[in-house]
Amino acid sequence: MTNRILDAFISNAIAEDIGDGDHSSLSCIPPAETGKAQLLIKQEGILAGTEVAVKVFNTIDPTLKIEQFLFDGDEIQIGDIAFIVEGKTQSILKAERLALNILQRMSGIATTTKIYVDKISGTKAKVLDTRKTTPGMRYLEKLAVKIGGGENHRMGLYDMIMLKDNHIDFAGGIESAILKANEYLDKNQKNIKIEIEARNLTEVKEILKIGKIDRIMLDNFNYDETKDAVKLINGRFETESSGGITLDTIREYAECGVDYISVGALTHQIKSLDMSLKAI
Repeated sequence: MTNRILDAFISNAIAEDIGDGDHSSLSCIPPAETGKAQLLIKQEGILAGTEVAVKVFNTIDPTLKIEQFLFDGDEIQIGDIAFIVEGKTQSILKAERLALNILQRMSGIATTTKIYVDKISGTKAKVLDTRKTTPGMRYLEKLAVKIGGGENHRMGLYDMIMLKDNHIDFAGGIESAILKANEYLDKNQKNIKIEIEARNLTEVKEILKIGKIDRIMLDNFNYDETKDAVKLINGRFETESSGGITLDTIREYAECGVDYISVGALTHQIKSLDMSLKAI
C-alpha cells in the first residue's frame, strides 16, 4: 500500500512511540535474537487494518516475515489467529503496540459500520461517515468504514463544498451561499460537488427554486418531514439524512427514501475490538 498520508502517519507514529529507542527491549533482548508472535482475536467482529499493520512491521524492519491467515473485511471469531510475524524479536516488540492500536481501532470501526449497514439492508440508502475523526487518523478510520461496507463522505474540506447552517448564515442566506459557491468553482476551475444543509421544509423549497447544487442534507428532520422532503425533491438532487441518527432510528430514515445517511458515531463513538499479539 503506497500512500503518502499513510507513510507520514506511520513515520510520525513510530517517532512518537520509539523516540530514542525501545529501552525495554534493548535492555533485555539480544539484537540478533529471533522469534515469532501471533495476532490473537479476542472478540467477534470485522477485521480491518491488516494491510496497514503489515506496512508498520515492514517499515520498522523489512526483514520481518508475515504469514497472513485472515484479511481486511473477514469476519473474525474469538480464538482466531489473523497472522504470524517472524524475525528479530526487538523489531517485533517495537511494532507491537502501534500495529495493535491500528488493528483494534480500525476493526472496531469496521465492525460498527457493518452493523449499521446490515440494519438498512434492502433499502437504497447508503451509510456515510463524517469528519468526526481522530486527528491524524482520518485516512485509516475512513478506510475502516469502507472495509465495513459503508461509504466515505468527503475526506476533508477540500473535496466537496458543504454549505452548512453557519456558512449559509455568514454568507447572507441560502441563495447567496449557493451562488457564491458556484462562482467560486467557476473562477477557480474546480470540479467538486456542492451539498447544502436544509433545516426545514421551507428551506428545501427555497433550495429547489435555486438549484445549482448536487445534494441536499436534511438535518435533524423527523420521519414525516424526511418523507415530505424526499417527495418534494423527487430525484432532482441526492438526499442525505443527518443529525443524531442512531442504530435504533436508521432503518426508518432509510425507508423514507433518502440516498445517504451520515452517522458520526461510526468514527467518534466506537469501541476498539479486543486482540493481542502473543509470543509463540
